[in-house]
Amino acid sequence: MKKFLKVFALVLVLAFLYFGFTTYPKLDLISGFSAKSVASGHFMDHRSLDLIQKTDNDIHLLDLATNTINDAGKFATSAVYGLKERKAIYRDGLGALLINDDYDISKPYLLPKRTKLVNNLPFPYGNNEPKDTAFANVDYAKLKKAIDDSFDKDGGKAKRTRAVVVLYKDKLIGEKYDTGFNKDSKILGWSMTKSITSSAFGVLAKQGKIDIYKPAPIKEWQNDERKNITVNDLLHMNSGLEWEENYSTICDATQMLFQSEDMGKVQMDKPAKYKPNTHWYYSSGTTNLLSRILRGQFTTQQEYLDFWYSAVIDKIGMNSMIVEQDMSGTFVGSSYGWATPRDWSKFGLLYLHKGNWNGEQILDESWVKYTSTPTNTSEGKYGAQFWLNAGGKFPDVPRDMFYCSGYQGQMVAIIPSLDMVVVRMGVKEEEPGFDFNGFLKGIIESVKK
Repeated sequence: MKKFLKVFALVLVLAFLYFGFTTYPKLDLISGFSAKSVASGHFMDHRSLDLIQKTDNDIHLLDLATNTINDAGKFATSAVYGLKERKAIYRDGLGALLINDDYDISKPYLLPKRTKLVNNLPFPYGNNEPKDTAFANVDYAKLKKAIDDSFDKDGGKAKRTRAVVVLYKDKLIGEKYDTGFNKDSKILGWSMTKSITSSAFGVLAKQGKIDIYKPAPIKEWQNDERKNITVNDLLHMNSGLEWEENYSTICDATQMLFQSEDMGKVQMDKPAKYKPNTHWYYSSGTTNLLSRILRGQFTTQQEYLDFWYSAVIDKIGMNSMIVEQDMSGTFVGSSYGWATPRDWSKFGLLYLHKGNWNGEQILDESWVKYTSTPTNTSEGKYGAQFWLNAGGKFPDVPRDMFYCSGYQGQMVAIIPSLDMVVVRMGVKEEEPGFDFNGFLKGIIESVKK
C-alpha cells in the first residue's frame, strides 16, 4: 500500500509539473479567448451557452474553460479550474470587449452613428427578400448537391459548415444554413475583417486624404530603420517587422488578441527584422497597426468610429455588421468583424464590381486592382489584405479569384471571370477538415459558360 501511495504521489507530482510547464502559462489566453467568444456569440447572435460551448469553444484546450453568462449585467466570465478568470463585457453597438482588472467599466464611451439602408430593392442591393431568378445556364440540381455536400450529415463534425451563400450575376442562386443558424445569424469573420480595414484605406485614398506610398505616420519610427516603412508595405504584409502568428501556442498574435489593451501598439513596438518589401509573412498585428494609423487620420474619436460604417459598411447595406474594439477604443481590424452571411456576400459584390455599388463608385477601380494584385515575395498568394488564387492554391478554381479569408475557414470568394461571389462560414479549416477546392469546383461546374 505504501508503495502504491508513493507511486501515486509521484504520478501526481509529475502531472502537476507537466500541467505547470505546458498548460498553466496558457490559462490567461484560454480563459480570455473563451470569455470573449461567449460574450460575443451570446449577446450579438443570441446563441445559448450550450451551443457556444459545443460549436464555438470545442477547441483543444479552450474546452477546459468553465463559462458563465450574466444577462442582467451583460457580461461573460471564464476560468480554467478556477484559475485566471477573465471577463468580457457587452456594449450595444460596439459588441463584446475582453477587459482586464484595470479597465474602468464606468468610463463613458462613444457609439458609431449608423445609417440603415432603406429602399425597396431586393437583396443584395436592398434588404428585402431576393427575387426568384432562374438562369438557363445554371444546373440547380448540381448546385444544390455542391452546397449540400459542404455540410455535415447526421450530426457529424467533419466539415462543420454553418452557412453558404452563392451570388451569380447579382442574384442569389444558392443558400443554406446549418442547424441553429439562419440568414439573420451574425457570424464572426475573423481575418476577413482585414479586408474591411483595407477598404477603409481605399476610401481615404479615393478622397485624396492619404498617400499609401508615403512612410507610415508613426513618430516612434522616425529615428530608426522603421522610418522607411510605408502604409503600402503594411497593407501588403511586407513591412519586415518582427512577428509570430501561431494560434496553437503563446505568440505575438494570441497575446495581442487576448491580453493587450492597445492591439495596434503591439506591432508598432516590434523591431525591424528585414528591409521593407523583401519578405512577406502574415501578421494580424500589422492590420491592427493599420487600424491605429487610420484612427490618427481623424480629429476626433467619433469621426473615426463613424467612418468605418459611413464609408463602406452601411454604404452597401451591411447593416448587421459590428466591428469590435480593443480596450483603447481602436477597431480590431484584424479579426473582430461580425455580420450575416448575406451581408458578407455584399462586401464580395462590391469588389466583384470593381468598387461600384449599384451605380455609386465607392472605391476606385484602381484600388480593387491594387488589392487583387500579388504582393512582392508572396508567390501569388496575397494582395493588399486579400488572399489570391493567382499562384494556383486552388487548382480547379479560376486564377483571377481573390478572397477574404478567416480563421476556421471563413471565406468570401470573388470570381470576376464567372461574375460570382461565394460565401462559406464555418468552424473548420482547409483539408483534411474542409476541401475548399472541391467545394468551389462543384459550385463553378454547376454554371455553364
